[in-house]
Amino acid sequence: MTHQTSPLLSIRGLLVDLDGVVWEGDRVLSGAPAFFQFLRRIRMPFRLITNNSTLRPAQYVAKLAGMGIDVAPDEVLGSAGATARYLQQASPPGARVFVIGEDGLRSAIAEAGFVLADRDVEYVVVGLDRELDYRKLTLAVQHVRAGAAFIGSNPDTTLPVPEGVIPGAGASHAAIQAASGVAPLVIGKPEPTMLLMGTELLGLAPRAVAIVGDRLDTDIVGGARAGLATILVLTGVSTRADADRSTIKPDFVYPDLSALQAALEAL
Repeated sequence: MTHQTSPLLSIRGLLVDLDGVVWEGDRVLSGAPAFFQFLRRIRMPFRLITNNSTLRPAQYVAKLAGMGIDVAPDEVLGSAGATARYLQQASPPGARVFVIGEDGLRSAIAEAGFVLADRDVEYVVVGLDRELDYRKLTLAVQHVRAGAAFIGSNPDTTLPVPEGVIPGAGASHAAIQAASGVAPLVIGKPEPTMLLMGTELLGLAPRAVAIVGDRLDTDIVGGARAGLATILVLTGVSTRADADRSTIKPDFVYPDLSALQAALEAL
């Protein structure tokens, strides 16, 4: 069941989630390569959006290329890059930043002109860090309690891996918040900040952009908060039954990217 397709005519650009929409782990989802070829053909601009802060854009480009999808690094906006863009908007270059995170987050912030430091910092930025230790947590808490701004790349409390579930960035946020009494400003979905950056990069007003995602609680809620049209595809986490029960209703529901492509082609 989808809404009537005519409102699709107002969409001029797309923000497309990766995990559960384009791929599942290391497996490309059916219809994804053809979907992006179609977007190129009709000249619809897009940005790939992900809450993952651990990888550099070039690493996403390489993974997608291996799946038959050609994109440029500037067509990928992860929470690491979005966090770096936020810092650029909030502070002059050269500010000192204490980062808990992996290469994607650390490199994005350093390349944006900030100094990665352990002492005398103005910002504490926290993403997923699979080498998190008590020293890092202690420094983060001390800096936040001393007045450093607390920024979270993304709020995901858990992360699925082949062995099960591991703590995500949101779990680290919770520990620091509990000890400092300060909640982080979160950049990634379902907060609107990263999504609105995506619309700016497309050069479009939010109302002319749709987010394509597989999760009601991040993609669809975030899209609604940012004023975007919302498209749920059923190749990932959320099911049609979930959508029917949800208080936040996606504007459109499609089984997969192939079905979304067919709807756009029909216009």
